[in-house]
Amino acid sequence: MTLILASRSFARRAMLDAAGVPHVAMAPGVDEDTAKAAMRAEGLDPRALADALAELKAVKLSRRHPGDLVLGCDQMLATAEGGTLDKPESREQAADQLRGLRGKTHRLISAAVVCEAGAPIWRHVDVAKLSVRSFSDAFLERYLDAEWPAIGGCVGAYRLEGLGAQLFSRIEGSHFTILGLPLLPLMDWLRLRGVLEA
Repeated sequence: MTLILASRSFARRAMLDAAGVPHVAMAPGVDEDTAKAAMRAEGLDPRALADALAELKAVKLSRRHPGDLVLGCDQMLATAEGGTLDKPESREQAADQLRGLRGKTHRLISAAVVCEAGAPIWRHVDVAKLSVRSFSDAFLERYLDAEWPAIGGCVGAYRLEGLGAQLFSRIEGSHFTILGLPLLPLMDWLRLRGVLEA
């Protein structure tokens, strides 16, 4: 039985590789933007949205690989005001997002769902709280000079494992959750399933 990661995310693949979790990565073939828009229109809160998107990816790929375990993941950034942010599409949008997060605490919600034969059999949602310091506009410009366009693929316009660490005054929660995968609960479950050694 193979563990298939329904994602091409470099960060998630790197986490699984570093932790010694054998897997293959495949694109789930989901129109994520359309699905997210429809779910937002239904009024799903950020936690439910992350969970539903993770399940959608896992279910779709699991139907094509019914004999394997398929891991779907998603992450949402919930602002202090209760809204959500998506990956910035331009440097200007990244700057706007970071100015909006400045001096406030937001939540990163990471969901993981494992499917087998097209049906969910395990799920976990974890939350980390990140407090952004009141950085100067000059720091913001230097940060974007150094990090754009690499942060274009990062919700919130930062990479905690890089210069983005300088944006924060306090962080509560799992580093793995911040990177987009509740890794420790997943590995606990994989040991129960015999995928990893107990």
